[in-house]
Amino acid sequence: MTAGGDDAARDVSEASPVASSRRRWSLQARLITIVVSMVSLILIVIGVALGTALRGILEENLNSQLRVAMNELMVVPGSTAQQILSQGGQQTGTVLVVRTFGEPTGAYVSSGGAVVALTADEMAGIGRAVTHTGITDVTFPGLGDYRVVTQVSPSGAFVILGLPTSAQAATLGRTLVTVGLLTAGGLLVLAAVIALVIRQSLRPLRAVADTATRVAGTPMAQGTVSITERVPDDQTDAHTEIGRVGLALNTLLDHVDASLTARQRNEERMRAFVADASHELRTPLASIRGYSELSLRALSQAPDAPATAGTTAQSLERIQAQSLRMTSLVEDLLLLARLDEGTELVYGTVDLTRLAIDAVSDARAAGAAHEWVLEVGDEPVVVAGDATRLHQVAANLLANARVHTPAGTRVTTSVSVAGGTASLRVHDDGPGVDSAMAGALFERFARADASRARKTGGTGLGLSIAKAIATAHGGSITVDSEPGSTTFEVRLPARPADPAQ
Repeated sequence: MTAGGDDAARDVSEASPVASSRRRWSLQARLITIVVSMVSLILIVIGVALGTALRGILEENLNSQLRVAMNELMVVPGSTAQQILSQGGQQTGTVLVVRTFGEPTGAYVSSGGAVVALTADEMAGIGRAVTHTGITDVTFPGLGDYRVVTQVSPSGAFVILGLPTSAQAATLGRTLVTVGLLTAGGLLVLAAVIALVIRQSLRPLRAVADTATRVAGTPMAQGTVSITERVPDDQTDAHTEIGRVGLALNTLLDHVDASLTARQRNEERMRAFVADASHELRTPLASIRGYSELSLRALSQAPDAPATAGTTAQSLERIQAQSLRMTSLVEDLLLLARLDEGTELVYGTVDLTRLAIDAVSDARAAGAAHEWVLEVGDEPVVVAGDATRLHQVAANLLANARVHTPAGTRVTTSVSVAGGTASLRVHDDGPGVDSAMAGALFERFARADASRARKTGGTGLGLSIAKAIATAHGGSITVDSEPGSTTFEVRLPARPADPAQ
């Protein structure tokens, strides 16, 4: 790394503590700090404005007192300041300097109400402090801060009258201290109340964060996963923004939990599907291998013997039969895969009535021992779909009734339409479907041998193919079964048009 890179890394590392310290501030701390800071700023501005206004009022009052006191002075030519103040009526601390025709004289009213003459030094200090006429603030050496007014009386005397500003300063100070204490106390109370309010208001958000943290720690990569964590109901008020966040998180967790359950169910179905497919393929493969080995052994022992030729022919016949069985299974699996992808159907106008008539005719030829009944109306029932695949659905249902019911069973096929929905029903009065198998009857490789006394070696894909075809057409297939009555019903949209249009 270059020196510049080292410097940049060092700068980042040196800045990181500051950045991390900023990130450590919680939302509650930031809100409290911002609110208290803003209120503090407002109160400080109010306090400054109040102090300025109060000071102006006190100064104006002091100016008024000076003017009134100056007007009430009885300045007689030749009288001294002490004589004038001795006439009474002046407040404590009043300072008076008078010059009539001789040397100026000065006096002030002490705290005890006595009139005390000013010393020469004090007179000299007052002379240096007062530099111009009018009202001004000065500091008298030995006496303190004063507001004085200087003017010439009608008798020609030069008069300096001053009142102490200590009372006004004390009043202003007490007021500011009181405002400051009240402001500080109010800010403390405000901070406590805001902290309590914000803490209570953010409880739903903390509940959301805690729930999300617990969910984030749940392993979801494999196995059975169930998300049971939810934001408590008392923290999901739909009338508040944070409550709606909790509701949204609960809804999301419900969807995720349902998705995980569906994923687990699909994985289990896939494992069962692979196991069943392997089992179905293993038997014909083993037969093919056995017969091929038998043929090879017979040819190697006596290639020209008649028995060898017969054995070879029989083996080839069995190999061909097992190959056909595997071909049928693979074609069924390929059909299911294509139906799941939605790429197998070729739509057109299908007469469901004619389809049912053809399917029942084929079933009657294959199962003469059963009683086949057809119930259709005079008007054709037309749907949009793939005629070949819909015929396969009807054929599978009729074959299912023929194989799983004993001889003499009455099988009734009916077609009807109502409310824009066409129905194809296959009903039989056989022994019925075992209730334990009813929920999984349309699953792939599902068999009901125990309840239907099935004797053949089918693959168990017929009903799953029928369901896949019905679903691909936007319809459904259901079963209602009890001993002596079993009905499979296929429901399709009755529309003589391509659904894609």
